[in-house]
Amino acid sequence: MRYLDEHFAPVTEEITAFDLPVTGRIPDELNGRYLRNGPNALGVEDPAAHIWGMGQGMVHGVRLRDGGAEWYRNRFVRMPAFAPMVHVLAHAGRVFALAEGGLPPAELDDELNTVGIGELGGSPEGFTAGAHSKHDPVTGELHSLSYMPGRDFVQHIVTEAGGDVTRITVVPIARTPFLHDFALTRDHVVLWDTPLGFDGFDCRWHPEHPTRVGVMPRTGGDMRWLDIDPVHISHTLNAYDDGESIVVDVVTAEGPFDPADPGAIRPVLDRWTITADRIHQQRVDDRPQDFPRVNEVYTARPYRYGYTSASALYGIPFAAEGAPPDGAFTNALVKHDLVRGTAEVHGFGVDEAVGEAVFVASGAGEDEGYLLTYVHNPQRDAADLVILAAQDFTGDPVARVHLPARVPLGLHGNWMPDR
Repeated sequence: MRYLDEHFAPVTEEITAFDLPVTGRIPDELNGRYLRNGPNALGVEDPAAHIWGMGQGMVHGVRLRDGGAEWYRNRFVRMPAFAPMVHVLAHAGRVFALAEGGLPPAELDDELNTVGIGELGGSPEGFTAGAHSKHDPVTGELHSLSYMPGRDFVQHIVTEAGGDVTRITVVPIARTPFLHDFALTRDHVVLWDTPLGFDGFDCRWHPEHPTRVGVMPRTGGDMRWLDIDPVHISHTLNAYDDGESIVVDVVTAEGPFDPADPGAIRPVLDRWTITADRIHQQRVDDRPQDFPRVNEVYTARPYRYGYTSASALYGIPFAAEGAPPDGAFTNALVKHDLVRGTAEVHGFGVDEAVGEAVFVASGAGEDEGYLLTYVHNPQRDAADLVILAAQDFTGDPVARVHLPARVPLGLHGNWMPDR
């Protein structure tokens, strides 16, 4: 069971450390907290049956201020039953750890302690904000696509900037799909119904089930379904309206997908152009990558730059353009210029496990800012918070904040700027 060993191995202690050592210089404009959630399963009775994405959540955080690294904390998400372990975000002045499948969010305090069940995106039917809820940078709304195993519908839930739910749209669906992510544009919501879905609470790949993509107005209305060839859809990079078409950039993989072995697929980056009656699919980058992020000022709007990770989760070599095969990276971050059709690669060492990187804007330019991510430092057997300048992507990190402990490979996180 590789998902309990090496870079995935859980940590057993909650740690608080202050005045963290730094190599390089932390930019003065980075004032806030970088938080990332992920599974941290302890006491697994049957490792052979363990599912990585089902472990108890643990949030790891670093506080930056005025060019210094004030603290590192890791805290279990402490809930009565299943603890959210997929994502962490801020909305309406509060911080929430998120899961999916109808599991409620957990509210966290400023020091990452669990306050209790978080009231975010709740509906009368018991649905809540989903794992990949998305902020609209213009309206301040939080859009969630929420599912619950066994229900014959999903819900698009809109929560306004102050925290109140303002609209719920019910989308009828014959069986419960695994809706880990979705796409949002200025005017539309795009979701997918793939062979990966639920029989009761058992999530598995149903090869006989078709793949279809649904499009509906963001303000509610009928869902328009379009069929495509069977495919697994991992994450959304971004999406936007383009005249009468909708452009959706997504990470896809050939099936089957096994929830018990998520690293067995080969994810790639695709672009879908959705018209009234068809979907044109274009391969953006055939090299293995996942965990896509953008400058979130451009969420749901036309954009140029996207960032992905060649992660140890998949363990497939990722070669920079023109590099020999023996020069490929197992751990790397990738910056895509979607206008020019080019990509830059920032590689890390063989044992420097890297996950998702979050973009933090520092100016008006789309790529004017920094990428923050946790990277395993094999020399210390602990993690570094690595800060890269997006406009000098292949250059040396601006700074490495040396953490006192390992950070297991995890899932998703966000930058929480000081209010």
